[in-house]
Amino acid sequence: MRREDTYDVLIAGTGVAGLCCALNLPAQYRVLMLSKAAEDESDSFLAQGGICMLQGEEDFAAYFEDTMRAGHYENDEEAVKLMIRTSPAMIAELVADGVDFARDGAGNFRLTREGGHSRPRILFHDDVTGKEITSKLLALAKGRENIEIRPQTELLDVIAEGNECFGGILRDNAGGGVYPVYAAFVLLATGGVGGLFRHSTNFRHLTGDGVGIALRNGVAVEHIDYVQIHPTTLFSKKPGRRFLISESVRGEGAVLLGADGKRFCNELLPRDIVTGEIRAQMKKEGSEHVWLDMRPVGEKALAEHFPTICARCREEGFDPFVQPVPVVPAQHYFMGGVKVDLDGRTSMKRLFAAGETACNGVHGKNRLASNSLLESLIWAKRAAKCMAGARTQVASRRPRADISVYADHAALKKSYEKHIREEAEREATID
Repeated sequence: MRREDTYDVLIAGTGVAGLCCALNLPAQYRVLMLSKAAEDESDSFLAQGGICMLQGEEDFAAYFEDTMRAGHYENDEEAVKLMIRTSPAMIAELVADGVDFARDGAGNFRLTREGGHSRPRILFHDDVTGKEITSKLLALAKGRENIEIRPQTELLDVIAEGNECFGGILRDNAGGGVYPVYAAFVLLATGGVGGLFRHSTNFRHLTGDGVGIALRNGVAVEHIDYVQIHPTTLFSKKPGRRFLISESVRGEGAVLLGADGKRFCNELLPRDIVTGEIRAQMKKEGSEHVWLDMRPVGEKALAEHFPTICARCREEGFDPFVQPVPVVPAQHYFMGGVKVDLDGRTSMKRLFAAGETACNGVHGKNRLASNSLLESLIWAKRAAKCMAGARTQVASRRPRADISVYADHAALKKSYEKHIREEAEREATID
């Protein structure tokens, strides 16, 4: 069992939200980052399509409307405006951090378009944009003396007293030991809930831990029933995570076909609408999937922009250069989560949340494509700035943590899943 530790900030998660928060904290802060599995096994690494950026003032109204329309106008307008206005500065920060976005011969950003967008405003790096961003941020974090990263370590619970957070209960997943860590601030950035679904594009170990912890401690959550299904994942009968075929493939011209080889929908509508069209087509045909024809994109663009997708399709026995590939909807993203304000603060003092774990209102009922990386980064940075400004107000109390109540790990995780499902059903009934 590890010794008791004390840090300035405890961050659960090593995706873009956790990393961006850590990198924007003062250098004198001692920061501990946890990764439930390997440090590079976050859904941030899996993001293919890209990251949005406002294309000048003339694009603001359209970008705002695209985001609101995709979210069925249930979005928080102030949060949406904040994200859009802040996007150019965040992209500039990523470029300064070494992130390499695709550019044209003149050195300008190459832009792509995805479903729900009225114009191209998405920056990308081939079809592995998430990996490009997250790997660069992870490398920077590893180079910071004040940041410690512990892989195979998960946050089981927060140490709380009087609706104030004092740290967390950690579990060494390799050895099974459980121990407390005290911190002035805690950030929940544990990802989404994909591991709770049979068919998902997410890593299987992402099971809504941050939301479960919030529910256990009476921390406010919101829209737990808002789960996004991605329309096009590569159909396979093999068990495990589903491979996502980025929406930007359709943005570049790929079309959806039924068993008769005919198009049956507008591929550039928001994800939930396209998903509904695909499911209706499958029901009509009595089929397990529909077909995505990437050939209209063109061989050159396919090879240059989507090399990873093409390679994976070939591994499954389908050559997208010469034939359509089978696709099926699967759980992809979680719009709900731990409720936070514009600075990532939860309803518990000194507890923050960011990324897919959090619900700040940006996405509404359905996320607009390629807003997730942007939103995660912006709120993580704002949380870091808030922590930096409030450090002198932190109490020095260290409430006793009874680790014996966490002896049955499996039962605890089951209870979290049960709480999440029950809350999702309750919210769905209210809505």
